[in-house]
Amino acid sequence: MREVRYLLDENLSPAWRHQLLHHQPSLMVWMIGDPFAPAQGTLDPEILVWCEEHQFLLVTNNRRSMPVHLAEHLAENRSIPGILALRKNAPMGQAIADLLLIAQVGVGDDFQDRIRYIPL
Repeated sequence: MREVRYLLDENLSPAWRHQLLHHQPSLMVWMIGDPFAPAQGTLDPEILVWCEEHQFLLVTNNRRSMPVHLAEHLAENRSIPGILALRKNAPMGQAIADLLLIAQVGVGDDFQDRIRYIPL
């Protein structure tokens, strides 16, 4: 199992990071726009490449186009640790609990090259 690292999509509120770190301060949670993360406005295909290269799980609310971007990414013989997409109208508390659980368990191949919808 490898350590879980999350990259939060720029459309998510910083409250997501605050909640995650409040419950698990040692968790690595970066947001798009952070100093070493992709810049705000970075296109989704480039974000997937960055996640692949840096081994971050992407947390996003982009349920519409992300499946298309993932399919194109995989068609280029690329890989990604995984994408966690928030279900429409998902309660933040439930989604945070799932993200914390995933972080505690660690990442194997369960999320590799897939989109998982949370809450699980």
